[in-house]
Amino acid sequence: MSSASPGQLPPEEQQEMPLIEHLLELRNRLLKMVLAVLVCFAVLFPFRNELYLILAGPLMELLPVGQSMIATDITATFFAPMKLALVLAVFVAIPIILYQLWAFIAPGLYTHEKKLAFPILFSSVLLFYLGAVFAYYVVFPLVFGFFTAVGPEGIVELPDITSYLNFVLKMFFAFGVAFEIPIATILMILSGATTPQDLAAKRPYVVVGCFVIGMLLTPPDLISQTLLAVPMWLLFEIGILFGYLAVRHRPDDGYPDDI
Repeated sequence: MSSASPGQLPPEEQQEMPLIEHLLELRNRLLKMVLAVLVCFAVLFPFRNELYLILAGPLMELLPVGQSMIATDITATFFAPMKLALVLAVFVAIPIILYQLWAFIAPGLYTHEKKLAFPILFSSVLLFYLGAVFAYYVVFPLVFGFFTAVGPEGIVELPDITSYLNFVLKMFFAFGVAFEIPIATILMILSGATTPQDLAAKRPYVVVGCFVIGMLLTPPDLISQTLLAVPMWLLFEIGILFGYLAVRHRPDDGYPDDI
């Protein structure tokens, strides 16, 4: 009984081989992503308590003398810093994660798509980091200063470490995603879903939408809502500007066929 050569395999088996190869490649890329996160977590874990104190700095500086944060759960003193270390590990490993995604999809992209995708990936990572930095250095001092100043007289403020961590992670995520608006705007324009002129005409609705999103994603105070809404609107304007430039320099002779 002779075995068939690869060229003599039935069409069904010939079609399954590339799929299996793609799945194996995806598995390898995912393993590298997980490994990168685990390595970062192993490096950060011994410094979890110090990292938490740095994260809590904007609030701790505003608490009255003699007051500090508390842990209402006996396990919170361990799990809250550990959660922070894990989130920071993913945060630090984002460039490696995106590179692995890029390496997986790059062979299937055209040359012009590769030239466009890499700057977009790099810019999206940079903007996400900038959003988190903006939240830590600009938003947190103002927001925490507002909340510590408007409390009823005689009430002792003892923030819980777990509640504080959940709050700041939510703010980091909100501002990081908000700073991705220029990338989303440019992608919408390049995909043909809209034009810079159409987006500019919808500017009043976008401004209202920014304040609505700011109201939903931030605490119920005007300061934090404005600090999220105004940058979102400015980033939208930057996206329109770069959209104009991208459309102006886009070739009209169609897509190349090379990969």
